[in-house]
Amino acid sequence: MPPVTQALLIANVLGFLLENTFGDIVIEWFALWPGAGATGLPLDAPWQLVTYSFLHAGLTHLAFNMFALWMFGSDLERVWGPRRFALTYFAGVVIGGLTQLVVGVLFGGGGGPTVGASAGIFAVLLAFALVFPDRRIMLLFPPIPMPARWFVFIYAVLELGLGLTGSEQGVAHFAHLGGLLGGWLVYNFGGPGSGRRRR
Repeated sequence: MPPVTQALLIANVLGFLLENTFGDIVIEWFALWPGAGATGLPLDAPWQLVTYSFLHAGLTHLAFNMFALWMFGSDLERVWGPRRFALTYFAGVVIGGLTQLVVGVLFGGGGGPTVGASAGIFAVLLAFALVFPDRRIMLLFPPIPMPARWFVFIYAVLELGLGLTGSEQGVAHFAHLGGLLGGWLVYNFGGPGSGRRRR
């Protein structure tokens, strides 16, 4: 397994263990709180724009994110190298967090915490689909194979629809969309060979 992918897997598992060991204090200090405080932004705790991604709402949440990180991140890191891959992941995390905060400020976020690596995963997923657009991905439910580019497009439209309608509460859909934007930015402007696809 490539080094950054492996390090992120370990860091997320450690974050989950700390969260379950120390409980609410970890959530209070290291989760992201859209709509909370006087400004709705973590001006007194900017580290939350990164640390929220190492916490998860449960074992299933962690398992799905880490499976996706391994599945899509390993090949992407082998092609892009550790530096650009790390930039992709953390661009997704930070831009996803900022997007969720802005939505919380403008439309009300309820003050509830945002946790999870999903924004970083979505950045990796978009970059993977742009680098390997014709790679076949098998859906779990239903088990239908499709090219990576279509998988990501359908997923993005679904996330946008769910975010706008608010029909699936408790999921940070706009953080996911911000993660997609982070992956797109690094793909296009993140280093040598930007915009290059592989067949």
